[in-house]
Amino acid sequence: MITFTKAQLASILATAIDFLVYLFLFKVLGVWYVIGSAAGTVSGGVTHFLISRHWVFRAGEGKWSGQAARYLLVWTGNLVLNTSVLYLLTQITGTNYAVANKIGIAIGVAVLYNYVLQKRFVFK
Repeated sequence: MITFTKAQLASILATAIDFLVYLFLFKVLGVWYVIGSAAGTVSGGVTHFLISRHWVFRAGEGKWSGQAARYLLVWTGNLVLNTSVLYLLTQITGTNYAVANKIGIAIGVAVLYNYVLQKRFVFK
């Protein structure tokens, strides 16, 4: 349970970075929300890898390149899930609730996809 809690704290911090980048690009600079979401996801992913490797899973002694390669594979799935589901929900509902949709998607993907694969595959 401690590892899960630490993973969620790391996810919260990474999500904050993700959202700050997303909101800055989308709301301040006027970048298309899909591109802003992708850039935010990249920023959050790098943050999350570093925190997870050294603090959450204490896997700093493991081979960095192998962990990074596995993380990149899982993270790519995360990027595709977050961005495509955001696009589909926003387009299907016909609303401009991209920020609200992104919040719900990020939570679902973090708990159901990221944690499980990082614990059992990336930082095993």
